Amino acid sequence: SCARGGIVNEDDALQALENGTLRSCALDVFEREPETTHPLLKHPNFHGTPHIGAATFEAQARIGLEMANLLIDFFNGVIPKSVVNKSVLD
Repeated sequence: SCARGGIVNEDDALQALENGTLRSCALDVFEREPETTHPLLKHPNFHGTPHIGAATFEAQARIGLEMANLLIDFFNGVIPKSVVNKSVLD
């Protein structure tokens, strides 16, 4: 998992596959999504995988618990630690 598209340069990955620097390449995200036309997708040693890191039962349970705690804090007058625009709450 490379977290976000654009971290891996897909053109460079293709070139590395073609010249033998890389033997295989697997990506779960792309710079442009959904990617359908990049030649990397057709390379025999490229493997596209689903981007499901946050889709596990455990991850979803943690997200639900975190959201509940943030809402409880908010309604108790505590500014949530992850608020992006704190100035709006002042």
